[in-house]
Amino acid sequence: MIEVTVEGDRVRFDVDGWDKLWALKSRLEIPLADITSVRVDPEPARGWWHGVRMPGTQIPGVLTAGTFYQHDGAVFYDVHDPEHTIVIELDHEHYRRLVVEVADPAAAVRLLDDAMHGRV
Repeated sequence: MIEVTVEGDRVRFDVDGWDKLWALKSRLEIPLADITSVRVDPEPARGWWHGVRMPGTQIPGVLTAGTFYQHDGAVFYDVHDPEHTIVIELDHEHYRRLVVEVADPAAAVRLLDDAMHGRV
């Protein structure tokens, strides 16, 4: 699971617990200006094919974590439960998108949307 924090003009995505090991990352920091959209969307986390895993962990139906390369670039995943997934589309970053599980998807989307539109 990921904890999302907005700090000024940056967004911090902290990877919790054992997911640090599975995803091979403990934190991502992204400039707010590089986020093009954010949405609640369980679909990208479902299924068994998420791209070429490099590096990361995938146990279908249980866990998808780490970096996966798809036709349009690198995607970072950290998902156990697709129903708690948000998708953050990025521009000018190594990752094209982040597909991550959060405790409260609606609240995380609101937080990021408010920050993107200067309402924080």
